[in-house]
Amino acid sequence: MCGIVGYVGHGKAKTVILEGLEKLEYRGYDSAGIAVIKDSEIIIEKKKGRLQNLENHLKDIDLDSDIGIGHTRWATHGEPSDKNSHPHYNRDKTIAVVHNGIIENYSLIKKDLKEKGYIFESDTDTEVVAHLLDFLYEGDLFDAVTKMLKVIRGSYALGIIHKDFPKELICTRKDSPLVIGIGNNENFIASDVPAILKHTKNVYFLEDGDIAKISADTIKIFDKTLTPVEREIKVIEWDYEQATKGGYPHFMIKEIFEQPKSIEETLNRRIKNSMPDFSDVLTEEEIKKIDMVHIVACGTAYHAGLQGQFALRKLAKTNSYVEIASEYRYMDPFVTENTLAIFVSQSGETLDTLAALKEAKARGAKTLAITNVVGSTISREADNTIYTMAGPEIAVASTKAYTTQVVMLQLLAIYLAEKKEVMTKTEVKEAINTLYSIPKKIEFTLNESDKIKPISEGLKDKVNGFYIGRGLDFNIALEGSLKMKEISYIHTEAFPAGELKHGSIALIEPGTPVVVIGMQSDLLEKTISNIKELKARGAYIISVGREDCLDLKNVSDSFIGIQDIDDIFSGLLSVIPLQLLSYYTSLSKGIDVDKPRNLAKSVTVE
Repeated sequence: MCGIVGYVGHGKAKTVILEGLEKLEYRGYDSAGIAVIKDSEIIIEKKKGRLQNLENHLKDIDLDSDIGIGHTRWATHGEPSDKNSHPHYNRDKTIAVVHNGIIENYSLIKKDLKEKGYIFESDTDTEVVAHLLDFLYEGDLFDAVTKMLKVIRGSYALGIIHKDFPKELICTRKDSPLVIGIGNNENFIASDVPAILKHTKNVYFLEDGDIAKISADTIKIFDKTLTPVEREIKVIEWDYEQATKGGYPHFMIKEIFEQPKSIEETLNRRIKNSMPDFSDVLTEEEIKKIDMVHIVACGTAYHAGLQGQFALRKLAKTNSYVEIASEYRYMDPFVTENTLAIFVSQSGETLDTLAALKEAKARGAKTLAITNVVGSTISREADNTIYTMAGPEIAVASTKAYTTQVVMLQLLAIYLAEKKEVMTKTEVKEAINTLYSIPKKIEFTLNESDKIKPISEGLKDKVNGFYIGRGLDFNIALEGSLKMKEISYIHTEAFPAGELKHGSIALIEPGTPVVVIGMQSDLLEKTISNIKELKARGAYIISVGREDCLDLKNVSDSFIGIQDIDDIFSGLLSVIPLQLLSYYTSLSKGIDVDKPRNLAKSVTVE
């Protein structure tokens, strides 16, 4: 949520910042702005709307500078507007600030500053930071920042410049991501790695409470006690080209088509000699003690967790529960030292999930993170981390991050099953072979993707719809429904197939679209019976099932066939056509697929 880019170097701040913001626009795109120090003055330009509006505005404006900060916004305080755009500044425009997060006590600070004569121009929480710094400034910017941090409460990643320090950028973070890129006679800050990959792969991931003073040649990091610290240099494994569209019209379709490779690489990371290996994160002694598994996540990662729960129960015979991260702390979770708490987050920065992780640790659980981002906050907070191999995911609607999370959870379930001796080595190897067959089976569906386009054309003018399934298929229905809501703005709901008749079937009228997932063999007859109930009331049935399943095909108005697979792993196949269906429906409606309204890729506020 919100994109931050900062640069200090030798004369190309505007270019670096605007290029970086382009790579971060998926994090926020209701407004954008830039501030640079030029001729001993701070120049600030910002515009409501997409980054292109700002770029057009800046074409004839001279912003050549050695230092600057930029921002793309995802609104939390104040409607999208020029005045609410970042950077924000003090009354004399000697200080400029960009901010990601929420200042929780901003109203109290604002009231106090108003009484001191400060005038506010925006409706944001961020503007109080600029005015507070102005009030605290006595000639030393770093000193003012440290005093300011003692006053504000909440989450923040901050980039700060002052006209009296034209060669120095200060940044700090708490509960919101911020990285420092290490260059050659130039250095960078960003809220996410893609912004600076063109210039460097070497980064520092700041810890909570860290403050950094950055010049073109030096990076000095201090922890929350103001003690100088040396953070480990992390080398980013993927490159700039991977974070671009590579000839595809949108990041989302590119990432959908990258899933076979991402799944295979994720499998390869954890399989040795045809057996899953998680010995680096879970010892056999720890496994023996586990009596309960909590999987905690938000949104699409929560749906991946549902597939993980299914696998843990079915394969590892392990008591497991999936919980929504934003609710976890408030439900008084039953946690003991024998609880394994798994936290799933694509970015590793999801604030709700991070807060839940801290709660579980405080209660004594063994904590394990599953994330796609090395060095992310959740990966550092957890006892151990399992990394997926999705590569950079730029589209707001998650696809390949989801399927690699599912694969990793299923592998973990198989590993626990083998160590608990509820699966034999032969059964484990058979399951691994099945997982390795999935990339090819997904490619089959992707090669047939043109057949889904006509179905999406029939959905583009619909206002409401349903997704249904039984057992594991219901978990896939939840994800399919979310994707359709996220990027096509069609209101859909997911139900267990047998549940519609207990009230919600009243909403079915002629033409109501119902997407049915029918992959669970032992439940297929019941699912078909539910379809007939819906057909009798005029529903339009779009079904996903095995390509040779004539019983399902014959009761459907549109049928999407996928290749055969064991029921327990079928969700990795059945979700692919649902991703494509939402993508093509969005396209048919003329929506910006990669940047759906009101959403941001990484949610770092509560």
